[in-house]
Amino acid sequence: MATPDLHDDTSADYEQFEQALLAQDRDAARIDTADIDDTMARSVVDDLVDADVVTPVPEDSVLVHETSSTVFDSATQLAVFHQGWTAASDPREEDE
Repeated sequence: MATPDLHDDTSADYEQFEQALLAQDRDAARIDTADIDDTMARSVVDDLVDADVVTPVPEDSVLVHETSSTVFDSATQLAVFHQGWTAASDPREEDE
């Protein structure tokens, strides 16, 4: 009986392919914070204030994310946090 050629063995290829697909899925699911500039962050925060998700505290110059009770002193930090919060609590993820 001839020994199999190690160079022809493709049994581990599917594992490498699956790892590559999982990495792509993780990358696609991540929130890209580089796309949020100050103008966009301010718009997101204004929308959240209107929706009673964020409460501004002018005397302390902070913004409170009511859902998590987290305090921010930057609109950009709050916008990025809220996007992550929304992604983490997305009800579509529970269905999968």
